[in-house]
Amino acid sequence: DRSMIYVIATMKIRPETKDACIAAAKVCIAGTVKEDGCVFYDLNVSVSDPSLLTFVERWTTREALAKHFDAPHLKVWREQAAKFVLERKVEIIHAGKVETL
Repeated sequence: DRSMIYVIATMKIRPETKDACIAAAKVCIAGTVKEDGCVFYDLNVSVSDPSLLTFVERWTTREALAKHFDAPHLKVWREQAAKFVLERKVEIIHAGKVETL
């Protein structure tokens, strides 16, 4: 669907923090899937590199995604992720364009 907003957020984490990182992410995911406009939100761990995690998201509108950025559970996740994440790349895919954060 060309009107959907897709987000691919890739993170390289400290390998020794994987379990704690995933536990913190699950709390964020549980809050996020209840948000208005969230169609899909999940975390995947690379099979070939367990320190590489990818959030895959689908939102009904860019406005719904913008509200997500201010959600309390995402703020908590960001604070916790600072302990785990070494690198991060976020791509927001709209019809016809890609934003990189």
